[in-house]
Amino acid sequence: MLLVFPDPAPPELARTLDLGGSSWKAVSSTADAGESEPDLGWAGTIVDATTDPEGAWAFLRAIRKQADEHLPVIVLIGGAQLSELEHRHDLFDEFCLSPFHPSELEARLQHLLSGGAAVVSSDMVEYGALTLNLETYQASIANKPLDMTYMEYELLKFLAQNPGKVFTREILLSRVWGYEYYGGARTVDVHVRRLRAKLGEEYAALIQTVRSVGYRFGESRWES
Repeated sequence: MLLVFPDPAPPELARTLDLGGSSWKAVSSTADAGESEPDLGWAGTIVDATTDPEGAWAFLRAIRKQADEHLPVIVLIGGAQLSELEHRHDLFDEFCLSPFHPSELEARLQHLLSGGAAVVSSDMVEYGALTLNLETYQASIANKPLDMTYMEYELLKFLAQNPGKVFTREILLSRVWGYEYYGGARTVDVHVRRLRAKLGEEYAALIQTVRSVGYRFGESRWES
């Protein structure tokens, strides 16, 4: 069962979860979350931070402290809140800009909750030390698994499939997010920063910034 904050849940979120067949419970505090927790624990948490940002972040801080195990978290934010994410990255695993597209939220939620999927035979994208499994959404660098959100994986996959090509932020928004995305170019920069951090210092240069244009994948310093 999914834990949702706040109570009542935003109408569009409730509608998306119901249509997607998700089992969920909205709460207004960590005390409510503790009292309502299922025997097997919460599968994940969706927190709407658009109406009461401070209350939402406080709820997430408390949840992180109280949880015995890592609880997957998706936070819903407005476009003006993107600048806050960099300083609160430890409080969530995935974010989605609101108003959101139902299919995007469902895809991110599905990916977030299926972290233990086994690797099976499938098409692969390989570039140097980077390997992407297109069926299981798993990725590794130098044989080390990468823990990425759904859209981080999608962005890395698109770039890795087009090495050497330069893409503007607007093109990346269109090709990766797939529709008119409310967050604007800022969301691309946030995802790139997070990807570079997860690739690590040795491989961060795989994603290069082309000044005044956008981003290009490849030609890192570890290539021969």
